[in-house]
Amino acid sequence: MTFRSLRLRLLLAGAVSTAIALGLAGYGLTVLFERHVERRIDAELAVHLNQLTAHLEPSASNRLTLSTPPADPRFDVPLSGLYWQIVHEQSGTVLRSRSLWDSELALPAEARTDDAIHHHRIPGPDKAELYLLQRRVELPARMGGGTARIAVALGTAEIATAVREFAADLTPLLTILCALLLAAAWAQVTIGLRPLSAIRTKLAAVRSGTSRRLGAAFPDEVRPLAQEIDALIDARDAELARAKTRAGDLAHGLRTPLQVLQTEIERLAKDGQATVALNLSTVTRTMQRTVERELARVRLASPHRKSETNIASAVEQVVRVVQRTPDGACLDWIVDVPADLVAPIDHDDLSEAVGNLIENASRHARHAVTVTASKDAASPALTIADDGPGIPEHQLQEALRRGGRLDERGSGAGLGLAIVTEIIESWGGTLTLENAGPGLSATLRFSPPAP
Repeated sequence: MTFRSLRLRLLLAGAVSTAIALGLAGYGLTVLFERHVERRIDAELAVHLNQLTAHLEPSASNRLTLSTPPADPRFDVPLSGLYWQIVHEQSGTVLRSRSLWDSELALPAEARTDDAIHHHRIPGPDKAELYLLQRRVELPARMGGGTARIAVALGTAEIATAVREFAADLTPLLTILCALLLAAAWAQVTIGLRPLSAIRTKLAAVRSGTSRRLGAAFPDEVRPLAQEIDALIDARDAELARAKTRAGDLAHGLRTPLQVLQTEIERLAKDGQATVALNLSTVTRTMQRTVERELARVRLASPHRKSETNIASAVEQVVRVVQRTPDGACLDWIVDVPADLVAPIDHDDLSEAVGNLIENASRHARHAVTVTASKDAASPALTIADDGPGIPEHQLQEALRRGGRLDERGSGAGLGLAIVTEIIESWGGTLTLENAGPGLSATLRFSPPAP
């Protein structure tokens, strides 16, 4: 797939959007978890802070002391990361946990004495960042009066460690979720684009002639496209039908005058005016060639590519007409075509092809023309043979070339066999010529009928 592929674009867009969404989700969950950890720490440190406030009392020397220190053993382990400190602002007395060892916390100043808990982040021992809870309280006279700041702090490294562990646990889950979402996107794109593949298949069937229309069996979003294509095919069929009608009218309108003109040319030649007859014959043949070429183009642009024609019926129709011509009236006609044999070709196209071959055979035959048909290996074949002089072997291919006229005696334009070849090949068949001693044998082999 290239980047021009709609499937690839949709999959890339889905992958990018999924990655962004999961990245944002992972970041959001991590932030939420960090906030949750901080709330839990707030609750834990608030308990210690309340214990320190409750156990604060005066000593015998009228200085502050702590009757019962907090029970958490980390307060007794040097540099454990959990600390407490009390500062009597008037006397400068400082009480602190053993975990601070010989350090003191630089407690931030508080503007008000409201017993409320305030949150701060301050540097601690070894320049480690601490998460601090602090309150400023008014001391009673029995404790010496004045104000005191009471603080409990925890190293933020514990918070960072908890967040990292959470992110590490979350990453495999997000990876699995990403893979599932990408698989779902692939399935969605595949199912969503399936109607377009169906349209392509239907169009191929229309082009090959195995189907006439796309139909309406498509989803609502694709059905208008299929209907427009069907409407375009209908318009094309109508235009081709009109073109074939005009071609038929042209054929009937021009063939008779040209035939009369050819008769007059032959009369002029007999009267000794050979030069004039030759010039007129050249012009007439050019006109015939042009007319036949244009008619052949229209015939080959048939809108109905899925057809079946009874071969015997077409042959009988053509033979009956040729038998009334001067060339055909004096010949013996041997016709052996099975009545039920059909070929995958339009009736008019088959009549045109058979007509050209039978007309050629009647013009060159000495005594008889034989028309036989058979069905070999599911492929129908029609053979038209005469007992005339045949064609030299080296000129057989020349006879099939457009304008390759070997017999200059008749009035043809040298297009008959070429037209037959074009018609048959447009329906998937072949035309072969061979000398059958005596005479020439022309075989039309059709493609197998569609199932």
